[in-house]
Order: sequence, then structure tokens, then C-alpha cells
Amino acid sequence: MANMLVAGNWKCNKLWNEAELFVDELSQILAQGDGQGQFCEVMVAPPSPYLAAFAQQFDGPFFVGAQHCSHQSMGAHTGDFTAEMLASCGVDFVILGHSERRADHSETDEMVAAQIRAALDAGLRTILCCGESLELRKLDEHFDWVKRQITAATTGLTPDEMAHVDVAYEPIWAIGTGVTASSAQAQEMHAFIRAVLAELHGDSVASDTRILYGGSCKPSNAAELFACQDVDGGLIGGAALDPESFAAIVAAARGVLSPS
Repeated sequence: MANMLVAGNWKCNKLWNEAELFVDELSQILAQGDGQGQFCEVMVAPPSPYLAAFAQQFDGPFFVGAQHCSHQSMGAHTGDFTAEMLASCGVDFVILGHSERRADHSETDEMVAAQIRAALDAGLRTILCCGESLELRKLDEHFDWVKRQITAATTGLTPDEMAHVDVAYEPIWAIGTGVTASSAQAQEMHAFIRAVLAELHGDSVASDTRILYGGSCKPSNAAELFACQDVDGGLIGGAALDPESFAAIVAAARGVLSPS
């Protein structure tokens, strides 16, 4: 199995002084747990105004990620920023295709695919988000929906490029609602995603690709979710805003916390 990854997505939260305090506290907590359990990569994605400072000023025990990058190249695109700009600041990861970007900014599958292409060309590691609404799940169309998203985003990528792509399954009905997919539901979709990756890219790529769970994962359920065979970590939203909660999820990924 690939190393675990726990990625914290702050979304549009925290002022700069709050971000500084978070980094100091999280770094101290994570340092106390170094060497315990299995290896787990940690990533924090703050709002874009903080990215350069995070990447260059803070030498913490985690990677720095962006929550978005443009599918456009440099030029007359007011308000956009490119993958090359992120890389030049020292950013490591970029989250792409998040359901909130798709909904709030009308990002299409084609735009997400172009963003992934730009991010990989710039040397960034990417987290591709996919997931369905409650309506699609009720219509039993959730598998087709997720397959379409993954196919559109990754078709044409080489095995070497896929080595820099993680997939995050985010059931939209479980984001920020307090509702969490059961461990059985998470495992079912993660196994399906791995099968889709095998169909598109072969068994080796499918086996090596990390598939993260991204729907209301918190300290109380993280260990149970991470114990699923095809769950390789989490894309954490609300619980990533508190350093103790986020560190507890990292501990669960390391196997330091056992399922209750």
C-alpha cells in the first residue's frame, strides 16, 4: 500500500495571525509524534494569500498545498494564478476539481483536466477531487458520475505523471454537513475508483495511487475510515482548522489511534 496522506484544506478561513499560531502549534504536536506508527505525509492548504509565506518562511513537518490554480497560462487573466507561479513560490501540492470550485466557479471536467495538465507540467503534485451529490446517489448514478470525472481528468496521463496524482473522494452530501459516509460506503467507492484507475491506467498505477476520503472526516471516525483497505488517507476540511483535531487525524493515519 502507498504511504498515507492527510491533507488539510482550510478553504476560506483564518486571518494571518491565526495562521501563524496554527503552524506553530501543529508543528509542535506533530514533532511529538514523529517516529510513531507508519509513515504518513501531511499537507496543509491555506488560502492563497498565505502560500508564499507558508512555503518559504515555515520549515514545518508538512507540505504546503494550494486550493486551486488556473487552467490558463500567464497573461491577461485578472485574478488568476498559474501552476508555475505556485511552484516558483515553493508550493508542493495543488487541490483540483473540488466540488466547491466546480459549483461556485463553474469549473467543468475539461477545465479540471487542463488544470491537472498545467500542474503536472509545473512539477506540482495534485489531488484530484471527485464525488457525487445526494440526488445522484439516490438515483444510483453515483458510480457513473465519479467514473466520468476521473476519466475526463486523467485520460492521456502517463504512468509517471499518474505517480504525482492523488485522488480524493468527496461525497458532496457529507461535506460540512456533519454527515459522514459509513466505512462500508467509503470502502465501496474507493474500491470502485481503484478499479476505474486500473481500467484506465493499468493495475500497477491503480495499486500505487493514493485514494483519500474527503467527507467530514474527524478524530472520532478517522481510524475506522483509514482502516478500510482502499482508503489511503484523508482530505480534511473543518477538522483541519484546529491543530489538535488535525494532528489526531494524522495520528489515526499513522495507526497510533486504533478504531474504537
